[in-house]
Amino acid sequence: MKIIETRQAPNPRRVRIFLAEKGIAVPFEEIDLMKGALKTPEMTRLNPMQRVPILVLDDGTTISETMAICRYFEEIKPEPALFGHSAIGRANVEMWNRRMELGLLTHVSQAFRHTHPAMAHLEVPQVKEWGEANKQKALDVLAMLDHELAGNQFVAGDAYTVADITTLVAIDFMRPARIPVPDALANVKRWQAEVSARPSAKA
Repeated sequence: MKIIETRQAPNPRRVRIFLAEKGIAVPFEEIDLMKGALKTPEMTRLNPMQRVPILVLDDGTTISETMAICRYFEEIKPEPALFGHSAIGRANVEMWNRRMELGLLTHVSQAFRHTHPAMAHLEVPQVKEWGEANKQKALDVLAMLDHELAGNQFVAGDAYTVADITTLVAIDFMRPARIPVPDALANVKRWQAEVSARPSAKA
């Protein structure tokens, strides 16, 4: 078993944090996506979407997409339950993770891919106006999250879950995307400091 990743990319980091919270050790194989490693026939065979991370099981089965990989390990080791407990708990985690994945991380990623000069050869065409527009979209979602965190310790309630992992990675990725976190978002700042102090955040 191994996980193919590019360490600096946000989605592989989500998996690393998830595994660290679970206490699961999996070997990682590093590839350089900036040099076109994901475009090779072998990588395309493993994941036709040409993205990392990719989980390769001992029998050769491959699982890509970040949340699919996390769900696999949740089934293997249910505790601590990072997708929630009970029907309503799991639905709530799914809701907030989806909001943070599509509403925050996607906008931050689009801002990075369409405005950062280093991404010009990978994001073709690179539309800077679209990148700039996504910065405000990300901040709008962050303001919504700040309101939610006024009454919750964590993103999806009173327990740390995969929704916190997605959100932390998204907010940390705002730095290379050049999107400052507004000082007025005190609840987000409090939450960020707390989850960043967890040992898993350094995975």
